[in-house]
Amino acid sequence: MTQPRAPRQSGSAARARDVAAVLVVVVFGVLPFPDEAFRAGGPVLAVALLPVLVLPSRRSRPLLALAVSVGCVVVVALAGTFAPSALLAVAITAFSAADRTRRPVAVVSVLSAALAVFLVAAVPLDGDLLDPRVLQFVLFVVLGGALGDASRSRREAETSRQQVLDAVTERAERAERDLDDEARRRVTEERVRIARDLHDVVAHQIAVISLSAGVASSSMETRPERAREALTTIRSASRTVLTDIGGLMALLRADDADDLRDLHPQAGLAQVDELVARFAGVGLRVDLDRAPGVVETAALSPVSDHVAYLVLQEGLTNAHKHGTGDSAAVVLRSRGGTLDLSVTNPVRPGASPESLDGHGLRGLRERVASVRGRVETSQAGGLFRLDISVPVESRAAL
Repeated sequence: MTQPRAPRQSGSAARARDVAAVLVVVVFGVLPFPDEAFRAGGPVLAVALLPVLVLPSRRSRPLLALAVSVGCVVVVALAGTFAPSALLAVAITAFSAADRTRRPVAVVSVLSAALAVFLVAAVPLDGDLLDPRVLQFVLFVVLGGALGDASRSRREAETSRQQVLDAVTERAERAERDLDDEARRRVTEERVRIARDLHDVVAHQIAVISLSAGVASSSMETRPERAREALTTIRSASRTVLTDIGGLMALLRADDADDLRDLHPQAGLAQVDELVARFAGVGLRVDLDRAPGVVETAALSPVSDHVAYLVLQEGLTNAHKHGTGDSAAVVLRSRGGTLDLSVTNPVRPGASPESLDGHGLRGLRERVASVRGRVETSQAGGLFRLDISVPVESRAAL
């Protein structure tokens, strides 16, 4: 485990503490204690005050400061004197050693210092290791180490709390970023969906209007009744597309479910006959091969039902725009837990599959895939074929 760094102190505060520690050691070194064993003079006093030279470095080199202080205690004790100043320096440096080093190193260092003080105390006290004063000296050193360990533990706890707080803050910020990304992703998806809906709503009717306008233009002089029919179709298609766009805009502006009550539901396979009739009105003959009751017995979800309807509409629109012969064949079956729909129409000779597979069909592929369906297109013998399969739940055997 990495030893957490002690918080940095300002230079003035550190110097003030160093000065206070030096003054305390010096004062205890020159005080006239009544007991002769605590009085040091001459060279012994110089040795007893020597730790003041290493006290300022106790934060950067705590073990060196502790070793020097213990050495001075040993020297003074072997000279037959107890120097309280040296003992106080040992306690101070023991605090720093426990506060600034890893716990195993601190425990060994402090206990070694306490043992050294305990053993050399026998010299000035006539060999009595059980003297209460000896135990007080040892306890003083151990207390300094214990306070240093408590300071280091408190700092570790503060560091751990700060790390936890930083981690929680980071997770919260990451979650907020993820929410923003998710919101942007949903906005993008919604825009794509709206674009697809606009295509589905508008493309068919615009194709009808364009083709009918061409019929009206070419028939104005020779077949005025045909031109009038085409103009009627244009008017009907224009009204329909405006109504559909208005409904879509109302849906986008709706704030709650109550605003949606007046909107028409999305078209489904139940409107197949109406769709075929609209194409028949613009000159596309549709051969509808539908199994009896296929729409009623296939349990399609509203989304799948709408997707199947859009596939049929897109297939017939492409047949009307790109096909030849003004005809298309539609087959609608339900078998094996799927609804199968195919649209087949003749195409111009030499037309490439890529030219027939435009943006509308690519969008339908994504829509069908969203309901776990499958889309296939093929071209052979001058015929273009669009096939889809949508999973359903069979309610009754056909």
